[in-house]
Amino acid sequence: MSEAEHVPAAGTTSVRRSRDVPLLVERSRAGDPRAVARLITLVENGDALLPEIAAALAPYAGQAQVVGLTGSPGVGKSTTTNELVRALRARGHRVGVLAVDPSSPFTGGAILGDRVRMQDHATDPGVYIRSMSSRGHLGGLAAATPQAVRVLEGAGCDVVLVETVGVGQAEVEVASLADTTLVLLAPGMGDAIQAVKAGILEIADVFVVNKADRDGVDATVRDIQGMIALGERGPGQWRPQVVRSVAARGEGIDEIAAAIDKHRGWLVEHGELRRRQEARAAAEIEAIALGILRARIGSLRDGTELATLATKVAEGATDPYTAADELLAQLAR
Repeated sequence: MSEAEHVPAAGTTSVRRSRDVPLLVERSRAGDPRAVARLITLVENGDALLPEIAAALAPYAGQAQVVGLTGSPGVGKSTTTNELVRALRARGHRVGVLAVDPSSPFTGGAILGDRVRMQDHATDPGVYIRSMSSRGHLGGLAAATPQAVRVLEGAGCDVVLVETVGVGQAEVEVASLADTTLVLLAPGMGDAIQAVKAGILEIADVFVVNKADRDGVDATVRDIQGMIALGERGPGQWRPQVVRSVAARGEGIDEIAAAIDKHRGWLVEHGELRRRQEARAAAEIEAIALGILRARIGSLRDGTELATLATKVAEGATDPYTAADELLAQLAR
């Protein structure tokens, strides 16, 4: 299903520049990778067709299992993702991968190295791999990632793997997008100390200690388990799993998949899956509404309303909070 290697069926070439949303959704449902690529491109570019695309994809929302993979640079996220795809395909699942790469501060482009690492699956029609540039968006994801997940759900993916850029302690946006979040660590990268700090390690549903053939793996696992033991959990609450792996050799991947399955079962049993899906939808609605407001405020800059209010605040004739309330009232009108 990778658009890079897929041989197009008759008539698919027109899809690459099509703006016919029903046609694109229909073809993406049929497994046409060019239709999926076109929809994600429209989403990434914030095209005017975005509301129509979202409406067409709405019936398929929540049908895919969304798994996030995050961690510091160099812990093996891409290799682990590659091996997880292999394991999921062995189960017969259709898999979508959204791999977010850091973008250049000068050109806005990205190396998109994750696609290079996942060439093993390039000719598999049951796998769709899309590298996305973060385009300067903070939090470890691209701004368009949530809508891209909806595109892959609409394309019939059973599982969507979302791999973040290499992140630090505060970049935890993937937790609000994924049903299950994997946090990858590796021995010898300072994570033994990081394990007792607040931040990214608090979002993990499953800890994956990769490169477990290195010295210091036991200490890393012990520190993580100690941090988990310090957490306050009520009866029935999820206790994060700790799994060791050597993804470069395919070791520990079955254990990671089993931990994901176990967490999925807990989510369903406790009604947490629906709660997370609703929280995700609320965050999407809020982001879209704020985007619309910013656009409208931007249009006010071309008029006199904002300039008049700014003059009043600068002169002391009014305060910024009153001016903001008046600006919002004008936006509502």
